[in-house]
Amino acid sequence: MIDSRFFNNYGEVSLEEIAALTNAIITSSATQKFSNVAPLETAGVSDISFLDNTKYLSAFETSKAGACFVRSKFADRAPSGMQLLITEEPYYAYALAAQKFYPQEDFSPSISPQAQIAATAIIGKNVRIDAGVVIGEQVKISDNCWIATNTIIDKAVEIGEGTRIGGLCSISHAFIGKNVIIHRGVHIGQDGFGFAAGKKGVTKVPQLGRVLIGDNVEIGSGTCVDRGAGHDTSIGMGSKIDNLVQIGHNVQIGRFTMIAAQTGIAGSTKIGDGVLIGGQVGFAGHITIGNGAKLAAQAGVMTDVPAGATYGGAPAMPIIEWHRQNATIAKLIRKK
Repeated sequence: MIDSRFFNNYGEVSLEEIAALTNAIITSSATQKFSNVAPLETAGVSDISFLDNTKYLSAFETSKAGACFVRSKFADRAPSGMQLLITEEPYYAYALAAQKFYPQEDFSPSISPQAQIAATAIIGKNVRIDAGVVIGEQVKISDNCWIATNTIIDKAVEIGEGTRIGGLCSISHAFIGKNVIIHRGVHIGQDGFGFAAGKKGVTKVPQLGRVLIGDNVEIGSGTCVDRGAGHDTSIGMGSKIDNLVQIGHNVQIGRFTMIAAQTGIAGSTKIGDGVLIGGQVGFAGHITIGNGAKLAAQAGVMTDVPAGATYGGAPAMPIIEWHRQNATIAKLIRKK
């Protein structure tokens, strides 16, 4: 249930508008208006839903949703009276529709008197800076940014236009692009885990790099991004990072890569464009993951992964090989 105390619905939208927004094909009347989005199981006649995963086919067949995004091959499974929006990307289309009803929260520009802003900091137009924020010397914050409560922006950090930074974050040694979303409790630019062992013990290696974050990146709560030791740590344009991810020093992440929660990426790992990484994946350092690779949840990645490959298991291996090993072990157990 969408609770109106937390989420503001921006009103009715016609099916024609939704179809134009999502490039979906309408199967019947385009003038009917809808007031909300909802899951298949709870949607009503004024709601738009979607079917993306075949596990929910039965829910689709009995849904009371007024309209639904669906692939053409499942159109004949729709219940009577449901308007269909035919698309081969139903979840993506649903996301666009949901944004129409619930656009990103707007804010009124303001600078709290309880914020501490260094005299040499440069603050752009239409910026909101909340109470308890600390902004250091020579920081540059571009237009239309929002810095939430009790966040610390250390000296010389630069933040691109339209970026939003949640409360209780700390950011240092970083250049952040446009329209980035950084959720609560993210820490960026702290020392990497760099130590050198010698006969007299262990000594710290100065971490002399930076963090470079591209446009339209999103970083989930509790994630830590260490600055480089010599080379920079970098996150490419459009990449999305879940909560509680550790990104070590010198790590390079390409564009439009998606990383699920509790992943740990050791130093100097290179991850290409469009990589999909499941939850709790662990990466050894100094390895390369090719463009478009997929890594199953809890994979332990010890060696390079070729572009386009799908790996799973620990140590990670091609997914088919991993499934065969699991099947063989299961057969051996059953024989005992």
